[in-house]
Amino acid sequence: MALDDRIAADMDMAEGLAQFCRETLTTADTAFDAHMAIARKLGGHWDGEIASFGFWTPELLDNRVPDGDVFLEVLSPVEPLDLTRAHQELVFERAYLPVARYEAHTFAAARGMRAGRRDEGGDFYTLVWRDQNDEWHRILDPLAMSLPFGVMAPAELYDVAAMRAARRDTAFWEGFAGETPRKFGPPANILQIHVPTATAGGTLASLTRHYERLSERVEKGLNRDPLDELFLGYDAVQLLPVEPTTVYETGPDFWSEIADPDDHHHVTVNLIRPNTTNWGYDIVIAGMGTVNPVLLESGRPDELMDFAAALHNFPTKPKMLILDVVFGHADNQGLRALNPHFFAGPNMYGQNLDYKNPAVRAILLEMQRRKVDFGADGVRVDGAQDFKWWDNQAQELRHDDEFLQSMADIEQEAAGTRYRPWFIFEDGRPWPQEDWELSSTYRAVIETQNDDDVFQWGPLTFAHNTPFIYGYWLSKWWRIKEMLARGSNWISGTANHDTLRRGTQVNPKLNINTRLGDTRMEILEKAYDNPAVSMLTYAAFPGVPMDFLNATARGNWGFIRNQDDKYGIKVVAEEAISLKWQVDAYHYSIPGNFTRLKQLGFETREELKRFFEFLPALVEVTDYDVDHIAKLLNGVEPPLAGPGHFTVRDLKEIARAWMDDMHEYCNVFNTVSMLNPAQTGFMLKLRNFRRDNMWLRGNLGPEDHFDYLQPVDGKTIFTSYRKGPGKEVFTITHMEGGPSDEFDPLRLPIPGLKGAGWRCVLRTPTIGEDYLSGPIVLHDSMGVVFERT
Repeated sequence: MALDDRIAADMDMAEGLAQFCRETLTTADTAFDAHMAIARKLGGHWDGEIASFGFWTPELLDNRVPDGDVFLEVLSPVEPLDLTRAHQELVFERAYLPVARYEAHTFAAARGMRAGRRDEGGDFYTLVWRDQNDEWHRILDPLAMSLPFGVMAPAELYDVAAMRAARRDTAFWEGFAGETPRKFGPPANILQIHVPTATAGGTLASLTRHYERLSERVEKGLNRDPLDELFLGYDAVQLLPVEPTTVYETGPDFWSEIADPDDHHHVTVNLIRPNTTNWGYDIVIAGMGTVNPVLLESGRPDELMDFAAALHNFPTKPKMLILDVVFGHADNQGLRALNPHFFAGPNMYGQNLDYKNPAVRAILLEMQRRKVDFGADGVRVDGAQDFKWWDNQAQELRHDDEFLQSMADIEQEAAGTRYRPWFIFEDGRPWPQEDWELSSTYRAVIETQNDDDVFQWGPLTFAHNTPFIYGYWLSKWWRIKEMLARGSNWISGTANHDTLRRGTQVNPKLNINTRLGDTRMEILEKAYDNPAVSMLTYAAFPGVPMDFLNATARGNWGFIRNQDDKYGIKVVAEEAISLKWQVDAYHYSIPGNFTRLKQLGFETREELKRFFEFLPALVEVTDYDVDHIAKLLNGVEPPLAGPGHFTVRDLKEIARAWMDDMHEYCNVFNTVSMLNPAQTGFMLKLRNFRRDNMWLRGNLGPEDHFDYLQPVDGKTIFTSYRKGPGKEVFTITHMEGGPSDEFDPLRLPIPGLKGAGWRCVLRTPTIGEDYLSGPIVLHDSMGVVFERT
């Protein structure tokens, strides 16, 4: 049946939505209250018979567009659309439906449309308007629930109710049902995961299958291998952002149309399956309520709900799902996807959002509500210090703590159960003030929020922590004392997506702790998967420990983003130093590694290293004049490896190749065969110890003790005595420096240590299992934990 015959506008419903909008804006207590109610109607909705659509469209008022020039555009493929194909060209039928408007809102409704599901595709839609020159303009849906071709393409009408009804963790949620919303609290620990580099498949479906296999192995009591141990022992999984990110600046577009001026009812569309690589934080705000199509093996958002179910149904104990929400900025590409009223001006990342605009404020919170309703038990808010608004009266920027509270107050629903998730805020205010590392308390949100279980990232978790520089641990002593006194609501641990990325940017000529390894790769890997640091984090420090999968897998990581055209060369120049930390000649020579760069003429690591010695310097001295950079590179003697004669196009191709090659190189499955069973087994025991001793999350009490052995004598050795309910834990860790003299840890003059009954329950891997107590010599990264009940 032709599209025009299949669908029909339902103007009664569209006008009813416009009337609801008018009444709400007229009668609500505040404009924000009104927009919160209206936001629930925005986006595309399907009730089984009627599709309804709502858009916030102030740009139509700006351009004085009359009602007769605004339509809902519906696009339906004439042949089945296969979202698993890399490329296809299809003819779409097109229909234009009338709309109903009230001020800055536009609504439409239709009967006969097809809503997408897991096993079938739906119709696509946008809002369009015609100007006085008969040129058409599109308004994309920022609250769409399915974006198979990204945020710069029409959205797919999706049957969200059917997706929720089919969720596989209904029993988990029903167990929390009650008269009041369930409030989730903190887990024992967290595993942070970047989906594209976590499995060989690089999708949510692939990660789900991995957890389902792991569940089956645990249920059957099978022996654990090192790969199993990487993922076990965690109460929660935090995914790096899964919302849509930027697209290629200069193409190709994932949805591009070939119009026939003589046929307005059909359009040929060239479709490319989204294939960008990104670390997750380059977002455009639009589409935040759904899932990045790059992460979807099937192209269906159901995969995120499937992953939530795999965690919630995990045998022995359900695992929490924590989603990372990025509302602190928008990439400049957001200007293409959203109307100008969303933005409050540029910043170092792209664009500030206009948080004080009640419509923007409400839409952001509605996006968050829809995303978390996929089944997340926790939310981590990225860059909360960037949520600011301009106080015109005081002529200064102010932090929007009220908005942060609104984020934490949102009530979610899954399988009929109302709940409120656990919240973590990353907030380093007064960053970017120059002295922020000194002046930040890392408690600004904790102290203003209503809930007493709100967490922030702690001081050793922030980006600029480099635990492989000599003197690091004693230089952070004042921060460690703060953690001990009031770190119960901090995320702890030194290895995450930010710290590992910053670690790869450190100048290797600094005072590096060479006792961590014989090569730079070994030093970096051990610095962020250090048994002594982990022992300190899990057995001594308060708070909730977090590990990053790429760090515990001794894998690689960096700033991964292949969409840039204008600044791609500059970004790669800044990342070039990571070659010295993460890639040696052997790993570069492996046939499957760095294939694109090899094809461009960099056959060996040394050839690429030489090119990377020149590129950053020329980016700086030319003030990023790419034409001048290419000219200077061509004058190098002896000539550089690569294309032979450098052009700007060549440099952009090299930058893209670096990003794509590094993305593949960072996949943790590249290092699985090299995992050390002693290290992965130790880390699992350490995590289970923390789960068995949840009281360690609390701040140190009056009977507890933490200090370092003095005199230092060229080494930093921390001692921790903690007394809990019916149990005492004594931890001693060698953090850096030369070996200790032989000594008996249990005979140190530490309050509370005297007496018998201590037993050694944890030893770092280089200490034999036969060590029970008595004299020992500790070297860098070694430690032991004793327990007494």
